[in-house]
Amino acid sequence: MTRLAVEGLRATHEDMRAVFAGLGEADWQLASACAGWRVQDLLAHVTSNFKEMVEPTPPPADPSTLPALTAEQAMEALVDPRKGWTPAELLAEYERYCDGALAALGAMQDEPLASTEIPLADLGTYAMHWLANAYCFDHYCHLRHDLLAPGGPLTASVAPADEARVRPGIEWMLAGMPQMCGDALALVRRPLRLELTGVGGGAWTIHPAEPGALAVIEESTSTPADATIRSGAHEFVSWGTKRSDWRTACSLAGDTDAATAVLDALNIV
Repeated sequence: MTRLAVEGLRATHEDMRAVFAGLGEADWQLASACAGWRVQDLLAHVTSNFKEMVEPTPPPADPSTLPALTAEQAMEALVDPRKGWTPAELLAEYERYCDGALAALGAMQDEPLASTEIPLADLGTYAMHWLANAYCFDHYCHLRHDLLAPGGPLTASVAPADEARVRPGIEWMLAGMPQMCGDALALVRRPLRLELTGVGGGAWTIHPAEPGALAVIEESTSTPADATIRSGAHEFVSWGTKRSDWRTACSLAGDTDAATAVLDALNIV
């Protein structure tokens, strides 16, 4: 299971809480690096997710009236009603639901929940234990890439990124890549290696998809590959989600044309 993700989410929650506590009134209105969202809107996003984990919004009497939303549209739908809230109201909600959300995600690391599969809109279908990784990734990415400089508008001191903060999000990105990025991985004709350095890193081989099946990504340091992509693990969170250009962080070896085609098309949500 992925228990480290619950630990990492708790740690990043504390990092985020400390950053928010030091903000002035004008800071909340600054544009974050997440397109269309202010600093305040990013807090609305993470707190609405915690609330939905603990107290899901009841579905309508006729579920067929629900529109088919992408994951990004669903997140926007949770942020919109909170755009008029004050930062104090958002922070109060964040604190109110944090412990319950962490407890729920921790419970999902045990059977029978751990292996129970759930659909996540257009992101694919996953065993429930992966939700902790998804939340850990979401908090880490928004804090370290969208809020804090150099990518974001805020300058604040936070604890150094460690294995618990970084690794679960990397694992989520790689677990989700075959379902989220099928078009990009369809360009993989020969095994492609991804080497991520630094805290949370490792080496993975992306294998070509068999007909009618998803691509397979295995953690491996010895499987032969035709091309190798090297990057820092922290930087992967940025360029893997198209927040930055992979060319600023990656070095390529082997069949660079094949690697370039995949990297240009890759966009993990």
